[in-house]
Amino acid sequence: MPPPPPLTEEPEDEDWLTTYADAITLLMAFFVMLASFSKIDLPMFEAVMAGIQQEIGMGAETATTSSEVKLKVETAAFAMGMEQQVEVQKDERGVTVEMASSGFFKPGTAEIKDEAKELLATWSAMFTQEEYKYFQIEVEGHTDDDPISTPQFPSNWELSAARAAAVVRFMEEKTVHRFQLKVSGLGSSHPKVPNRDQDGEPISINQAKNRRVIIRLVPMDKKLKDAFLDVLLEERLVREEAERRAQQEQIQRDVQAAEGAAPAAPTPEPAPAGDPAMESATPTH
Repeated sequence: MPPPPPLTEEPEDEDWLTTYADAITLLMAFFVMLASFSKIDLPMFEAVMAGIQQEIGMGAETATTSSEVKLKVETAAFAMGMEQQVEVQKDERGVTVEMASSGFFKPGTAEIKDEAKELLATWSAMFTQEEYKYFQIEVEGHTDDDPISTPQFPSNWELSAARAAAVVRFMEEKTVHRFQLKVSGLGSSHPKVPNRDQDGEPISINQAKNRRVIIRLVPMDKKLKDAFLDVLLEERLVREEAERRAQQEQIQRDVQAAEGAAPAAPTPEPAPAGDPAMESATPTH
Protein backbone atom coordinates (compact mmCIF):
# COMPACT_ATOMS: atom_id res chain seq x y z
CA MET A 1 0.00 0.00 0.00
CA PRO A 2 1.60 3.27 -1.04
CA PRO A 3 2.29 5.82 1.69
CA PRO A 4 -0.09 8.81 1.94
CA PRO A 5 1.03 12.01 0.25
CA PRO A 6 2.77 14.49 2.59
CA LEU A 7 0.62 17.28 4.04
CA THR A 8 1.39 20.71 2.66
CA GLU A 9 0.36 24.01 4.30
CA GLU A 10 -1.72 26.24 2.17
CA PRO A 11 -0.42 29.83 1.98
CA GLU A 12 -2.42 32.25 4.13
CA ASP A 13 -4.64 34.68 2.28
CA GLU A 14 -3.67 38.17 3.60
CA ASP A 15 -5.66 40.20 1.17
CA TRP A 16 -7.94 41.28 4.04
CA LEU A 17 -5.05 43.28 5.52
CA THR A 18 -5.16 45.66 2.59
CA THR A 19 -8.86 46.29 3.08
CA TYR A 20 -8.37 46.72 6.84
CA ALA A 21 -5.54 49.20 6.39
CA ASP A 22 -7.60 51.21 3.92
CA ALA A 23 -10.52 51.36 6.36
CA ILE A 24 -8.29 52.52 9.23
CA THR A 25 -6.73 55.20 7.03
CA LEU A 26 -10.14 56.49 5.99
CA LEU A 27 -11.32 56.60 9.61
CA MET A 28 -8.23 58.52 10.65
CA ALA A 29 -8.71 61.01 7.83
CA PHE A 30 -12.36 61.42 8.81
CA PHE A 31 -11.54 62.23 12.44
CA VAL A 32 -8.76 64.62 11.41
CA MET A 33 -11.26 66.44 9.23
CA LEU A 34 -13.75 66.65 12.11
CA ALA A 35 -11.07 68.04 14.39
CA SER A 36 -10.05 70.69 11.85
CA PHE A 37 -13.67 71.90 11.54
CA SER A 38 -14.43 71.93 15.26
CA LYS A 39 -14.00 74.74 17.80
CA ILE A 40 -12.87 74.19 21.35
CA ASP A 41 -15.64 75.08 23.76
CA LEU A 42 -13.46 76.77 26.38
CA PRO A 43 -16.09 76.99 29.14
CA MET A 44 -17.04 73.32 28.71
CA PHE A 45 -13.36 72.33 28.58
CA GLU A 46 -12.64 74.24 31.79
CA ALA A 47 -15.67 72.75 33.53
CA VAL A 48 -14.58 69.21 32.61
CA MET A 49 -10.98 69.87 33.66
CA ALA A 50 -12.11 71.39 36.95
CA GLY A 51 -14.20 68.29 37.69
CA ILE A 52 -11.33 65.96 36.88
CA GLN A 53 -8.87 67.95 38.97
CA GLN A 54 -11.27 68.06 41.89
CA GLU A 55 -11.69 64.31 41.78
CA ILE A 56 -7.93 63.70 41.84
CA GLY A 57 -7.25 66.38 44.45
CA MET A 58 -5.59 68.98 42.25
CA GLY A 59 -8.23 71.71 42.32
CA ALA A 60 -6.30 73.98 44.67
CA GLU A 61 -3.25 74.03 42.40
CA THR A 62 -4.96 74.91 39.14
CA ALA A 63 -4.73 78.22 37.34
CA THR A 64 -7.59 80.67 37.48
CA THR A 65 -10.39 79.71 35.11
CA SER A 66 -12.64 81.95 33.07
CA SER A 67 -15.53 81.04 35.38
CA GLU A 68 -13.71 82.53 38.36
CA VAL A 69 -12.84 85.70 36.46
CA LYS A 70 -16.45 86.09 35.29
CA LEU A 71 -17.69 85.80 38.87
CA LYS A 72 -15.18 88.35 40.15
CA VAL A 73 -16.05 90.87 37.42
CA GLU A 74 -19.79 90.49 38.05
CA THR A 75 -19.38 90.76 41.82
CA ALA A 76 -17.46 94.03 41.46
CA ALA A 77 -20.16 95.48 39.19
CA PHE A 78 -22.90 94.56 41.67
CA ALA A 79 -20.92 96.02 44.56
CA MET A 80 -20.66 99.35 42.68
CA GLY A 81 -24.35 99.32 41.73
CA MET A 82 -23.52 99.21 38.01
CA GLU A 83 -24.94 95.81 37.16
CA GLN A 84 -27.41 97.46 34.76
CA GLN A 85 -24.53 98.98 32.80
CA VAL A 86 -22.43 95.82 32.55
CA GLU A 87 -23.10 92.49 30.87
CA VAL A 88 -20.65 89.64 31.47
CA GLN A 89 -20.63 86.48 29.38
CA LYS A 90 -18.41 83.54 28.57
CA ASP A 91 -17.63 82.28 25.10
CA GLU A 92 -15.15 79.96 23.42
CA ARG A 93 -12.32 82.50 23.87
CA GLY A 94 -12.85 83.49 27.48
CA VAL A 95 -14.85 86.23 29.22
CA THR A 96 -16.59 89.16 27.52
CA VAL A 97 -17.42 92.29 29.55
CA GLU A 98 -19.79 94.64 27.71
CA MET A 99 -20.05 98.16 29.11
CA ALA A 100 -22.79 100.56 28.04
CA SER A 101 -21.28 103.83 26.86
CA SER A 102 -24.04 105.81 28.60
CA GLY A 103 -22.91 104.44 31.96
CA PHE A 104 -19.19 104.85 31.43
CA PHE A 105 -18.67 107.95 29.24
CA LYS A 106 -19.98 111.46 29.02
CA PRO A 107 -22.06 111.92 25.83
CA GLY A 108 -20.05 112.54 22.69
CA THR A 109 -16.71 112.29 24.53
CA ALA A 110 -14.09 109.76 25.57
CA GLU A 111 -14.09 111.06 29.15
CA ILE A 112 -14.77 108.31 31.68
CA LYS A 113 -17.36 109.09 34.36
CA ASP A 114 -16.20 109.15 37.98
CA GLU A 115 -18.45 106.26 39.04
CA ALA A 116 -17.13 104.18 36.16
CA LYS A 117 -13.55 104.91 37.21
CA GLU A 118 -14.21 103.25 40.56
CA LEU A 119 -15.35 100.05 38.88
CA LEU A 120 -12.47 100.08 36.38
CA ALA A 121 -10.05 100.62 39.27
CA THR A 122 -11.47 97.55 41.04
CA TRP A 123 -11.11 95.43 37.91
CA SER A 124 -7.59 96.74 37.31
CA ALA A 125 -6.54 95.81 40.84
CA MET A 126 -7.81 92.30 40.20
CA PHE A 127 -5.85 91.95 36.94
CA THR A 128 -2.59 92.83 38.71
CA GLN A 129 -2.92 89.94 41.14
CA GLU A 130 -0.79 86.90 40.44
CA GLU A 131 -3.71 84.51 39.89
CA TYR A 132 -5.53 86.85 37.49
CA LYS A 133 -2.79 88.58 35.51
CA TYR A 134 -2.31 85.92 32.83
CA PHE A 135 -5.19 87.17 30.71
CA GLN A 136 -4.93 89.16 27.52
CA ILE A 137 -7.17 92.26 27.85
CA GLU A 138 -8.58 93.33 24.49
CA VAL A 139 -10.66 96.52 24.61
CA GLU A 140 -13.01 97.32 21.71
CA GLY A 141 -14.88 100.56 21.15
CA HIS A 142 -18.25 100.55 19.33
CA THR A 143 -20.70 103.29 18.31
CA ASP A 144 -24.10 103.57 16.64
CA ASP A 145 -24.45 104.66 13.02
CA ASP A 146 -25.28 108.32 13.71
CA PRO A 147 -22.41 110.31 12.20
CA ILE A 148 -20.26 112.54 14.36
CA SER A 149 -18.03 115.34 13.12
CA THR A 150 -16.11 117.39 15.66
CA PRO A 151 -12.54 118.69 15.69
CA GLN A 152 -11.64 115.96 18.19
CA PHE A 153 -13.65 113.15 16.57
CA PRO A 154 -14.04 113.55 12.80
CA SER A 155 -15.94 110.26 12.64
CA ASN A 156 -17.17 107.34 14.72
CA TRP A 157 -13.88 105.56 14.09
CA GLU A 158 -11.99 108.13 16.16
CA LEU A 159 -14.64 108.20 18.89
CA SER A 160 -14.74 104.43 19.30
CA ALA A 161 -10.93 104.16 19.33
CA ALA A 162 -10.60 107.03 21.81
CA ARG A 163 -13.05 105.43 24.24
CA ALA A 164 -11.27 102.09 24.09
CA ALA A 165 -7.91 103.83 24.50
CA ALA A 166 -9.23 105.77 27.51
CA VAL A 167 -10.09 102.48 29.26
CA VAL A 168 -6.68 101.02 28.44
CA ARG A 169 -4.82 104.13 29.61
CA PHE A 170 -6.76 104.09 32.86
CA MET A 171 -5.90 100.42 33.45
CA GLU A 172 -2.25 101.04 32.69
CA GLU A 173 -2.22 103.91 35.19
CA LYS A 174 -3.55 101.40 37.72
CA THR A 175 -0.45 99.22 37.04
CA VAL A 176 -2.03 96.71 34.67
CA HIS A 177 0.90 95.67 32.49
CA ARG A 178 0.88 97.07 28.98
CA PHE A 179 1.81 93.63 27.61
CA GLN A 180 -1.70 92.47 28.48
CA LEU A 181 -3.50 95.39 26.83
CA LYS A 182 -4.80 95.80 23.30
CA VAL A 183 -7.00 98.53 21.75
CA SER A 184 -9.27 98.57 18.71
CA GLY A 185 -11.90 101.03 17.49
CA LEU A 186 -14.60 99.45 15.36
CA GLY A 187 -16.92 102.42 14.95
CA SER A 188 -20.36 101.32 13.80
CA SER A 189 -19.06 98.40 11.74
CA HIS A 190 -20.08 95.68 14.24
CA PRO A 191 -23.56 96.52 15.57
CA LYS A 192 -25.00 94.30 18.25
CA VAL A 193 -28.55 94.93 16.98
CA PRO A 194 -29.87 96.78 13.89
CA ASN A 195 -29.55 100.55 14.18
CA ARG A 196 -32.50 101.24 11.89
CA ASP A 197 -35.78 99.70 10.89
CA GLN A 198 -36.82 98.60 7.41
CA ASP A 199 -37.74 102.17 6.49
CA GLY A 200 -34.33 103.47 7.47
CA GLU A 201 -35.61 105.20 10.59
CA PRO A 202 -33.30 105.05 13.63
CA ILE A 203 -34.23 102.74 16.49
CA SER A 204 -33.07 104.69 19.52
CA ILE A 205 -33.15 101.72 21.90
CA ASN A 206 -30.99 99.66 19.57
CA GLN A 207 -28.60 102.53 18.97
CA ALA A 208 -28.08 102.83 22.72
CA LYS A 209 -27.22 99.12 22.86
CA ASN A 210 -24.70 99.53 20.05
CA ARG A 211 -22.87 102.35 21.84
CA ARG A 212 -20.65 100.20 24.00
CA VAL A 213 -17.12 99.25 24.97
CA ILE A 214 -16.21 95.58 25.20
CA ILE A 215 -13.39 94.12 27.29
CA ARG A 216 -12.38 90.63 26.17
CA LEU A 217 -10.45 88.63 28.76
CA VAL A 218 -8.63 85.88 26.90
CA PRO A 219 -6.46 83.36 28.79
CA MET A 220 -2.88 83.44 27.55
CA ASP A 221 -1.65 80.34 25.81
CA LYS A 222 1.72 78.89 26.80
CA LYS A 223 3.67 80.78 24.14
CA LEU A 224 2.18 84.14 25.09
CA LYS A 225 2.53 83.48 28.82
CA ASP A 226 6.20 82.57 28.38
CA ALA A 227 6.76 85.79 26.43
CA PHE A 228 5.03 87.75 29.19
CA LEU A 229 7.19 86.13 31.85
CA ASP A 230 10.31 87.00 29.84
CA VAL A 231 9.22 90.64 29.72
CA LEU A 232 8.55 90.67 33.47
CA LEU A 233 11.96 89.11 34.15
CA GLU A 234 13.75 91.64 31.95
CA GLU A 235 11.97 94.52 33.65
CA ARG A 236 12.84 93.15 37.09
CA LEU A 237 16.53 92.84 36.17
CA VAL A 238 16.58 96.40 34.83
CA ARG A 239 14.86 97.66 37.97
CA GLU A 240 17.29 95.82 40.26
CA GLU A 241 20.28 97.17 38.31
CA ALA A 242 18.92 100.71 38.59
CA GLU A 243 18.44 100.25 42.34
CA ARG A 244 21.99 98.89 42.71
CA ARG A 245 23.45 101.89 40.86
CA ALA A 246 21.36 104.29 42.93
CA GLN A 247 22.67 102.69 46.13
CA GLN A 248 26.27 102.95 44.92
CA GLU A 249 25.82 106.60 44.01
CA GLN A 250 24.28 107.30 47.41
CA ILE A 251 27.23 105.62 49.14
CA GLN A 252 29.66 107.73 47.13
CA ARG A 253 27.76 110.90 48.04
CA ASP A 254 27.79 109.93 51.72
CA VAL A 255 31.55 109.29 51.62
CA GLN A 256 32.22 112.60 49.89
CA ALA A 257 30.02 114.43 52.38
CA ALA A 258 31.85 112.78 55.30
CA GLU A 259 35.23 113.72 53.88
CA GLY A 260 34.12 117.33 53.38
CA ALA A 261 32.86 117.60 56.95
CA ALA A 262 36.05 116.20 58.61
CA PRO A 263 38.31 118.94 60.23
CA ALA A 264 41.57 119.61 58.39
CA ALA A 265 44.89 118.85 60.15
CA PRO A 266 46.49 122.05 61.59
CA THR A 267 49.43 123.47 59.62
CA PRO A 268 52.52 124.31 61.78
CA GLU A 269 53.31 128.03 61.88
CA PRO A 270 56.85 129.08 60.78
CA ALA A 271 59.17 130.38 63.55
CA PRO A 272 59.76 134.16 63.51
CA ALA A 273 63.10 135.43 62.24
CA GLY A 274 65.76 136.06 64.87
CA ASP A 275 64.33 133.65 67.44
CA PRO A 276 67.11 133.06 70.09
CA ALA A 277 66.02 129.48 70.53
CA MET A 278 66.49 128.80 66.86
CA GLU A 279 69.86 130.58 66.85
CA SER A 280 71.13 128.53 69.79
CA ALA A 281 70.09 125.38 68.03
CA THR A 282 72.11 126.31 64.99
CA PRO A 283 75.39 124.37 64.99
CA THR A 284 78.62 126.38 64.84
CA HIS A 285 81.57 125.34 62.87
